Amino acid sequence: MRIVNLNPSADIGASSWFLEIEGNRLLMDAGTHPKWEGRRGLPNYSLIQKEDIDAVAISHCHHDHIGSLPLALSYFPKAHVLMTELSYFLVERVLHNSVNVMTRQRDEDGILEYPLYTHDEVDDLAPRFQGFKYNREIEWASFQKLRSGHFSPTLEFYDAGHALGSAGIMVRGKRETLFYTGDVCFHDQTILRGARFEDVKADVLLMETTRGNRQLPVGFTREAELERLTASIQRVLKRKGCVLIPAFALGRSQEILALLALLMKAGKLPKQAVYIGGLARGFTEIYDLEAHRANRQHTGLKLNEALQLQVLDKKQVDAIKLSGGRLFVLTAGMMSENTAAHDLALRMAGDERHAIFFVGYCDPDSPGGRLINAPFGETFEFSKPGGQLTRRCELEHFDLTAHANRGDMLDFVGQVSPRVVLLGHGEASSRKWFADSIRARYPKIKVMEPQPGVALEV
Repeated sequence: MRIVNLNPSADIGASSWFLEIEGNRLLMDAGTHPKWEGRRGLPNYSLIQKEDIDAVAISHCHHDHIGSLPLALSYFPKAHVLMTELSYFLVERVLHNSVNVMTRQRDEDGILEYPLYTHDEVDDLAPRFQGFKYNREIEWASFQKLRSGHFSPTLEFYDAGHALGSAGIMVRGKRETLFYTGDVCFHDQTILRGARFEDVKADVLLMETTRGNRQLPVGFTREAELERLTASIQRVLKRKGCVLIPAFALGRSQEILALLALLMKAGKLPKQAVYIGGLARGFTEIYDLEAHRANRQHTGLKLNEALQLQVLDKKQVDAIKLSGGRLFVLTAGMMSENTAAHDLALRMAGDERHAIFFVGYCDPDSPGGRLINAPFGETFEFSKPGGQLTRRCELEHFDLTAHANRGDMLDFVGQVSPRVVLLGHGEASSRKWFADSIRARYPKIKVMEPQPGVALEV
């Protein structure tokens, strides 16, 4: 098989992989780089633009895996798009929101390349999307090949436990198999249960390495981390301060909302309004409506019924009164510019009554990352539009990741028992830890690190 890493950089960027297996061609994911703007942040589709792509398989609906899908389909007009049925309910909403964000960035930041695609283009492409249940084997080669009697490879989606609809992708050829983890979480979260990868075996394993550079403290448990977050929220509300939890609209927001709902039900937090963004509200409704299709905990918990959710748009952020103990779960998780979380942080960061609690990964170069690293009382550059801030609010970072911890990923390599492991979706230090650890524990397995744009014969 032939594999090309189309990510334009060697870090966690625009996830996209070209796979040729026994004469058939598949694109896995079509993301955008979370830190790069314009066409610079796109996968390098020009490397494979002459390839006859049969299908595009999507692992999940986060932007770094799906944000450039309409552009990919403009390169490959014959390809159909395969995803889980749960992702099918999300994909159009995610892409339409991308158009809205890009249009705003064009108008406010002068990025003239934006939008890279339009609402009409998303609508025109939607009939090419197909959703499938987990653990169903799907033929994905073109109709012409099937009609002529050629062997057709298959793919199968396995529940990855990362966010609603997330999947690992098993590709089966006549002679070889490849398993692509996508983003995976092996431990249970508040709503979603961990990945169901128990019977996965493959010749080639293409795996994420996000947490390779993070060693859990001795004695760490997720339960203790949730208790620490609960106590911190209680402490801030007791002094009538407000709590801001920056969170990605899809996945992280619903996990935090579920925690708040359970705490209020148990009497550990007072029942009160929770302020969220409009996009997160839409995804929360889908989490509720499709609860019966997901492998989740608290199956009867409907977030829109259990919580008094109030949509807070960007214009209202500057006007809302910050007193009496309010709860905000706002996009974006890294407090990127021109988001509600960013603008509310400008108001809260300098006030000792308030608290900002991070619950997921935050890039050090993002506004959120700079805030996390700012000592109490220190003035620092928060962002270009926000300028300088002096951090006086309470600030904590809670490890409630939706990515698998590195020890679990290393164990998974042994379970799959591949002849080759390909390392992706991680910083250089993360990939190095996995490369060294796999070679030490499983010396018979070949380890490769696909570099951007370089074709590998595996």
